[in-house]
Amino acid sequence: MRDPSPQGPAATRRLPGRLTAPPPGWTARADVVIIGSGIAGLTTALRLREHVDKVLVVTKDVLNAGSTQWAQGGIAAALSPEDTPEEHEVDTLVAGAGACDRDAVRVLVTEGPDAVRELIALGTKFDLDAAGELSLTREGGHHRDRIAHAGGDATGAEIQRALIAAVEAAPDIEVIQHALAVDLLLGDDDGVAGVTLHVIGEGVRDGVGAVICRAVVLASGGLGQVFSQTTNPAVSTGDGLAIALRAGATLRDLEFVQFHPTVMYLGPESRGQQPLISEAVRGEGAFLVDDDGDRFMTGVHPLADLAPRDVVAKSIMKRMIDTGRPHMWLDARHLGAEFWERRFPTILATARSHGVDPVTQLIPVAPACHYASGGVRTDLDGRTDLPGLYATGEVACSGVHGANRLASNSLLEGLVFSRRISKVLPGELGPWRDPAADRRTAGLVPGSVRRTLQEAMTSQAGVLRTAAGLGEAGAVIDKLAGVTADQVDQDSWETTNLVTISAALADAAALREETRGSHWRDDFPDRDDEHWAGHFDVAMTDGVTTVTFHPAPATDTDLPTTGVDG
Repeated sequence: MRDPSPQGPAATRRLPGRLTAPPPGWTARADVVIIGSGIAGLTTALRLREHVDKVLVVTKDVLNAGSTQWAQGGIAAALSPEDTPEEHEVDTLVAGAGACDRDAVRVLVTEGPDAVRELIALGTKFDLDAAGELSLTREGGHHRDRIAHAGGDATGAEIQRALIAAVEAAPDIEVIQHALAVDLLLGDDDGVAGVTLHVIGEGVRDGVGAVICRAVVLASGGLGQVFSQTTNPAVSTGDGLAIALRAGATLRDLEFVQFHPTVMYLGPESRGQQPLISEAVRGEGAFLVDDDGDRFMTGVHPLADLAPRDVVAKSIMKRMIDTGRPHMWLDARHLGAEFWERRFPTILATARSHGVDPVTQLIPVAPACHYASGGVRTDLDGRTDLPGLYATGEVACSGVHGANRLASNSLLEGLVFSRRISKVLPGELGPWRDPAADRRTAGLVPGSVRRTLQEAMTSQAGVLRTAAGLGEAGAVIDKLAGVTADQVDQDSWETTNLVTISAALADAAALREETRGSHWRDDFPDRDDEHWAGHFDVAMTDGVTTVTFHPAPATDTDLPTTGVDG
């Protein structure tokens, strides 16, 4: 086993071992606490309620504020008679660029169809064709029409609606909104004893409190706010990842951050959540062009504009660099007004609100942070290496995405692996643990440094990476980690989590000296299975992180040649 622990400043960098916070002013109890209210969290809650006395869902904002609500394209599964799980498996492995866990992928594609049917039975209204069957479409990296969608381009919103309705109809599921998870409470055996929360507007539960529980399920989403431009909502500040890391769980594959190739470009000063132009638009026939009108994806990949996302994002970036332009263009004018209004009403309205009419104009697009393929390392049933801690959805690394997530597999992963957690967790609930004294060193970084962090990560650890750039990002992180907040508030808690996750991401990216999937090293432009087939794991002990490489055979070497780049 390689052991490329960080050298230089990263080896001596000290991050907060826990967040500075007031002592809990109130206490509650629940058998299981679920952190997050997207497809992963609510699916877990609905299934666990049948087997556990008390389930508590906590969400940082309102129930529909997470990433699921924003999912446009759809959910992928082999639901057509012409399709098979085996074909879905091949497409997933190819997109993952040799870094998938093949067993996890097989679980995803074989259990996926039934999971989607269960979602339909719950009340989700997917779009149907003229015969009353599911209307299935195609997106990048798929060789079959297997994407189920709702409301044209409002799939996530419809799934979220159905799940929230089911949760609200279940009196035995308690929900606390506007609740930021601060840190895990651990027992003497280092197993989960509870979680501290900061709650706004819950009456007697205002401020910081503690929920004593027998297990915690992290379903808190991704880390998009690490970067200046992202498709993720404002709540995606890597909280679950940082909480798990500080408590002793392992993070895996953090360097594999997917940048969606077609995000609407709003100008050089635009920050935060940006409008996503779904891959499904290209699936319906839109194509990319440069300023001269050249279709530059032709000849790059057999699927051209529907190549896997890493291939398209890299091609856009290369053309931007070669031409000195800040964006490329998406041409969907030939789809026509009626088609746009029926198939993509949300995208159409959003684009028009920013002064672009896709019916008559080209859409300016550039890559932006979209999805974290890595996360808290789990097994096939969502268990982490911390007793009593489970993870599902984007916060988790189940192994299905590898180095680059296949389009529309994210909602499916949250659905499938949440169902698996709900099957095993009730039988694994141990005794109630008493929280042990927390000897981790407390700390807090001020919220005022967030923009500096985001700009460094975007410019040096974004789509295009080099050793020099990652070194610069690491130096900025080291400096920011040493800045102490003079007040305790949510902005500082979130920013501390962002600094923590940025450090882990930049360290892993600097050590992976190759280009694979969504990890593009300009100084190491080739995929290198001889040295880098495997995973980088990040662990923390009281604020000091270590990165370890675990070799594993590439999982796509027996697949047909498809022309995938890296």
